[in-house]
Amino acid sequence: MTATSRHTDRTAHRALRREVPSTAAVLADERDFTAMRRYRTFPFDDHGSYLRQMEKLLRTLTAQGVLTTLSLFDPAAYETYCAELDLDPDRPESRTRYAAEAARTGATVTYEGEPLRSLLPLLVEEADRRAAWDHATALLARTGNCAECGTDLARAAFARATHAVQQLLASLGDGSHHLVCSIAADGPPLLAVLHATARDGAPPGLTETETLGFCTVLATGLALRAPGGIVARSTTAPTERDTTADGGRDTVRGWSLRDSWLRPLSTAEVFTAYCTDADTGEPVPPEHGVDYAPGLPLTPPPGTHDHH
Repeated sequence: MTATSRHTDRTAHRALRREVPSTAAVLADERDFTAMRRYRTFPFDDHGSYLRQMEKLLRTLTAQGVLTTLSLFDPAAYETYCAELDLDPDRPESRTRYAAEAARTGATVTYEGEPLRSLLPLLVEEADRRAAWDHATALLARTGNCAECGTDLARAAFARATHAVQQLLASLGDGSHHLVCSIAADGPPLLAVLHATARDGAPPGLTETETLGFCTVLATGLALRAPGGIVARSTTAPTERDTTADGGRDTVRGWSLRDSWLRPLSTAEVFTAYCTDADTGEPVPPEHGVDYAPGLPLTPPPGTHDHH
């Protein structure tokens, strides 16, 4: 083989490498990392060092023009995966196969050269959103049809939830809005987050995946008549009277689920809900620059199976 042909082969190899994407599954927290250390072939002793080596590898691939998809490595799911496929979990090739499966079926983000520690919270958030959506979808699928009229309860609840979210955002008006929906369902509580920004009276900008997940979680609460609610934190354009450091204030409003609809909370109820530690029940000091306001009235839509 001539020098020219070898050079051509290397060039073609590098070009082809850029055409083949990569996947990586990362142990995001110390607990998951510790769980993997029980395997003899797992080559790391320190979580911080592991993350630095992972980031170095990801940056190298990015510098080569290789697109890398990042997912979470879940030790418990990995153990189940190996048991189902009769794989030895203490082998590197088993971890490789699981990483590929996690990227195919689980939550992922694309690595674009940013620090890994700043990207991991986004990946965990996406995994939580995906888990909540999967759980809510499974609960909705079990609702079946109404015994009285045959209505598809899941479809009716989703239509009702969509109407509620549209009306809620329209009522909030201009500004940047951060909405959290929490539902006490079977198993762990369902949580969904929705970010929306509206300016000059135009429809709010929404992310499709966030909106779908949010409406699905809310629909589950409506269909099951489960306890829950929505809290909205809105940031509007500053005025001359604003006194916070950045010239603007936030307003927090709330709604509770009652009779398959969102009922506005009073100012006192919003304050109590927002300024209470969810784990301990102890009061939390109110934030500076935050106003607490009653939830806005929302009108239920007609003809969406609310007559039973």
